[in-house]
Amino acid sequence: MTFGQRIKELRNSLGISLKSLSARLKIDRAYLSRVEAEKVPPSDGLISRLADVLNYDRDELFLLAGRIPDSLMKEVYKNPGEIAKRIKMSPADCVAEPSVSYGRTLISSGDRTIEDGFPFEFISDIAELESYRKEVNRPIYHVHKWWAQRLGSVFRSILISAAAPKGSNIKEMFYQPVRLTGMTVFDPFMGSGTTIGEALKLGCRVIGRDINPVSYFMVKNALNDYSKEQVLKTFTEIENDVSENLKQYYKTRDAHNQIHDVLYYFWVKTIPCPKCQKTVDLFSSHIFSRHAYPLKNPEAKAICPYCGQINTCRYDSENLRCKHCKKLFNPQDGPANGANAVCPHCSERFSIAKTVKISGEPPSHRMFAKLVLKDDETKDYQAIDMFDEALYSKASKELARRKNHYPLVSIEPGNNTNQILNYNYKYWYQMFNDRQLLCLSILAERIKEIKDDSMRSLFACLFSGCLEFNNMFASFKGEGTGAVRHMFSHHILKPERTPLEANLWGTPKSSGSFSTLFRSRLLRALDYRQNPFDLRVERIDRKLTGSKVFGLSRSLGTSIAKSFKEFDEKNMDAYLSCGDSSFTDLPDNSVDLVVTDPPFFDNVHYSELADFFYVWIRHILGDRGIFRASTTRTAGEVQHIDPEIFSSNLSSVFKECNRILRPEGLLIFTYHHSRHEGWISVLEAIVESGFVLTISHPVKAEMSVAAPKQQAKEPIDLDIILVCRKRSEWQLKDSIEIDLWNNAKDAAKGRIIRFNKAGRHLSRNDIRVVLMGQIVSRTSQIKELKLMKILLTDFEHQIEDDIDMLYKQQDMTDARYLSVQTSIF
Repeated sequence: MTFGQRIKELRNSLGISLKSLSARLKIDRAYLSRVEAEKVPPSDGLISRLADVLNYDRDELFLLAGRIPDSLMKEVYKNPGEIAKRIKMSPADCVAEPSVSYGRTLISSGDRTIEDGFPFEFISDIAELESYRKEVNRPIYHVHKWWAQRLGSVFRSILISAAAPKGSNIKEMFYQPVRLTGMTVFDPFMGSGTTIGEALKLGCRVIGRDINPVSYFMVKNALNDYSKEQVLKTFTEIENDVSENLKQYYKTRDAHNQIHDVLYYFWVKTIPCPKCQKTVDLFSSHIFSRHAYPLKNPEAKAICPYCGQINTCRYDSENLRCKHCKKLFNPQDGPANGANAVCPHCSERFSIAKTVKISGEPPSHRMFAKLVLKDDETKDYQAIDMFDEALYSKASKELARRKNHYPLVSIEPGNNTNQILNYNYKYWYQMFNDRQLLCLSILAERIKEIKDDSMRSLFACLFSGCLEFNNMFASFKGEGTGAVRHMFSHHILKPERTPLEANLWGTPKSSGSFSTLFRSRLLRALDYRQNPFDLRVERIDRKLTGSKVFGLSRSLGTSIAKSFKEFDEKNMDAYLSCGDSSFTDLPDNSVDLVVTDPPFFDNVHYSELADFFYVWIRHILGDRGIFRASTTRTAGEVQHIDPEIFSSNLSSVFKECNRILRPEGLLIFTYHHSRHEGWISVLEAIVESGFVLTISHPVKAEMSVAAPKQQAKEPIDLDIILVCRKRSEWQLKDSIEIDLWNNAKDAAKGRIIRFNKAGRHLSRNDIRVVLMGQIVSRTSQIKELKLMKILLTDFEHQIEDDIDMLYKQQDMTDARYLSVQTSIF
């Protein structure tokens, strides 16, 4: 990147116009324009003033202008020959900020710290804090839903450790303004963009690729070059044009004829009894609202099964007399119980899924309650009345008059879509009610009209993000927390029996609405882009808490290359693409590091779920470019339920990584699995693609409050960091070492003890992750893959015994602290 390009990029990221910047610098606007266009060179004085006004490193600007800053000239005068030698031999070397000294220069060759003393328990503490509020602590990776949003602190530490020479102090360097200038990092499974963002913050040049268009779309929108001023202006224009039109469909009238906003409508699925044909509400409990912390706040709301009115009760009440019809009922009971329901009219017991399947149509819904926002901003639960039903009918009639205003795309069979197909949801639009479809179509049409391509794409991304909260698969989380539980809280498409309909445009008290997500996602991400921070762990009374640390990273927001040729010739910072990562346009030996997080073979099938968003994005932006296909599913996806196909597809991507990686480069990726074949598959992929595992490190994984984790009997709270080099650069072993098994077990035990001392008690599946990381790293160094697979297969039962032994041997008596506090200040 040239000096002029950097100045323009910094100016745009701060929302400063050319005219405004020239006024602050007290220079002619035309002169500054010529400097940005590289038509005239900047003076030393101008470079210094630009560094002050743009709050950017002075030395880096001097170097971009082709001049050696005074702070570096002293070193040149002392030893010009050595400095010249370093520049010639290591053009891709990474260095720290001039004000920081690490005792030696960071390098991109030789042994790295990540192959030696990686402080995984220290990084896991930071990651634990980040994981409780990922969308707040790393908002740049949460502008849109993705299913494997990894922790930024983990990948920051991986990148620094992969560039730092053996013996470096990563604990110290994590909180220093490290710059890996000149290093090129590639992520073939870009996902939500964690590797890309963390590498950019460290000053790397980045290349990201993902086979799924939704991934590419969200990362591009998160990192693209636009100003906050431009974003705010576009939102205001949309608000002025459509907000009142949308909000009119979320109103109610009180007994005094006053109109109020409705925050949420409560619905229940209904099906006809197969015996008497009368309608059955699929309530599993007649309590439909309670506090997220019911022991402290026991008040709840229940609907009377006889008259349909709302009653206040305790969350654990089992005997309630309706204050309206005076009848007694147990609010804990409902017609639905597990997979079956009992008809309240004829007492017939029947299978819910089978009854729905036979009907040939998706289940119907009945609106039974609403949460009203009163003028004094208090909230009031009310039963549905004639006004509400008439307003919904009005929306249905208006929707019927509109043509082709929402996507008419069928749902294809798949591991993650078969469940809703069995409920007769055949098209994606059937997952919304009429009012949702109407309001979504009005908003989508307005976004289509945005003239600026980058703004239209960004607000299409915001619109798409709203979809997970505004459909008939979302539900109510309760009081005391974000009210709307989004449809992917379980990482599956689960038909919700008591769905929640939110106010699409929203109010200041809304959750999951277009206007609130604009503030909580887009504006928060823009603020983070301008002023990134990391978290510092602190211990208070043997408990973990944390604070924000600013000033460590470069600001984000950059122009994105459309090809490697453009990336290379224009010396751009970022190149993102959408496609199969087993085929790229990158030259041989062009990348220093490959850092990624590949999908697992039998886990969530991203493309099947991503289609829910994709059909709407395509509806807004058109069926061209990356949106030509009607689905995100492709034959080249690595994810697969068959471990052999998974291994083969993953190996194809890793082979491409081997080709583009420099001889001394590293392939580093995170992984975990609870099944034995998952480890054999990944080992096979590594070896067949020409890599060898040199070491593995356990580290904190994913979201501490994720529903799938909390519901698991033996949850996986750890990832394993697998560090690989090219096999051609490694001394392989002809046979299995005698003590391989014991050495792996001892190494795993040592890591478990380190975690225990740091206050972390591991589940059996965490133990599995630690142990298998040690086993596969040692096994991969054998020459013959056949021997590796025999070893892992024959010792499967021994592995289970060792996991049980290591689990029971855990000792928490020397733990430094007890638990994690989620407050960040």
